[in-house]
Amino acid sequence: MGTAAHQRLAYFALRPQLFYDQIADVRPTNQTHPGATVVFYKYADLAAETTELTETVDPDAVAMSDSTVTVTVREYGNAIRTTAKARGTALLQVDSDAANIIGYNAGLSIDTIARTELIGGTNVIYAGTGNAATADVAAGDVITAANIRNAVAELRSANAMPIEGTYYALHLSPEQSVDLRSETGAGGWAEPANYSDASRRWAGMVGAFEGCYVMETPRVFSDTDGAASAEVFRATVTGKQALAKAHALGDGYGELPSIVLGPQVDKLRRFNAIGWKALLGYKRFREEAIQRIETTASI
Repeated sequence: MGTAAHQRLAYFALRPQLFYDQIADVRPTNQTHPGATVVFYKYADLAAETTELTETVDPDAVAMSDSTVTVTVREYGNAIRTTAKARGTALLQVDSDAANIIGYNAGLSIDTIARTELIGGTNVIYAGTGNAATADVAAGDVITAANIRNAVAELRSANAMPIEGTYYALHLSPEQSVDLRSETGAGGWAEPANYSDASRRWAGMVGAFEGCYVMETPRVFSDTDGAASAEVFRATVTGKQALAKAHALGDGYGELPSIVLGPQVDKLRRFNAIGWKALLGYKRFREEAIQRIETTASI
């Protein structure tokens, strides 16, 4: 019997696409100087003036007003160390594989930080009847087209700017997508899909729906904090300027995480280190541009 042959190519873990950092479209473009916090300013509009002017009277001036959003930058990072023995005896390309893993970990970590900030928003639609908190959402309280319609209506009523054209961005989990596409009746997803472009249904592609570009992602946060420990998913519907991002300007830091090769400081030069570092932060910029939809799922 011959000895086993080995494939000298590693397969990495299945990885989702990263979405939430992209929502942070408010970023510093004219920063005064480096700092631990970055302050963004927002002007308020003047109230509508509907009283006719008096011909001989100079109208009183009104004051402009603004508000600020402060983003605190924090330091994040991770590292891997490979050994000479591992590099010398492994079938795989240990150092290049470590670089791949570190690169993805950097993206995943930063995207998770952005997601955590985004889903802390105050505007929430709870699936089900009469639910007023996450702990009320129970098994069977799945996402519906009405939930999405209501979220879009709230955004439009608040003058939230769409992401592209007239569409907002909806991020929902694959489990929520199943329930959305399973809803029957004239107001659900299936009937307009059948009549407008039935190929979407055959392909299982949600596409644009109820004023949103729909993006399915397993990156949607969920937790077993619903009624009777039901798993509750946090879909989000967002417009422009929902999230702000700030980052440090010096010492190798930037808008994206930096990959760092560690120095060899051991006496026999056996250890190679590779890691990533970031000094950045996220903050909700316009609460009125964020709607969160909390639901359970049927699968």
